[in-house]
Amino acid sequence: MQKTRPCVVLSPNEMNRNIGTVIIAPMTTKSHPYPSRVEITFGGKIGWVVLDQIRTVDQSRLIKKLGTIHEEEILTVKATIREMLVE
Repeated sequence: MQKTRPCVVLSPNEMNRNIGTVIIAPMTTKSHPYPSRVEITFGGKIGWVVLDQIRTVDQSRLIKKLGTIHEEEILTVKATIREMLVE
C-alpha cells in the first residue's frame, strides 16, 4: 500500500512533540457502518475513521495537515476507542 491517504492523529500533542512517531487511524470514503468505524464529514465528503486499523507511524510520513474534525466527531472517536480497548 504505497498510496497517500488521509488520517486522524489520535496521539496527544504532548506525546507528538517528544517522540518521533504518532498514533493514527486512516480515513476512507468507502466503508459501511461497523462498530469500530466512525462516520464523519470532512472536506464536504462523508467518510469513515477506521479505528480497527490504528497504527503508529513515523512523523516524517505525515505530509500536510488537511484540517480538523468536529468536536462531536472527536468525542465519538474517543468513546469508540474506549469501548474497543477498555470496556
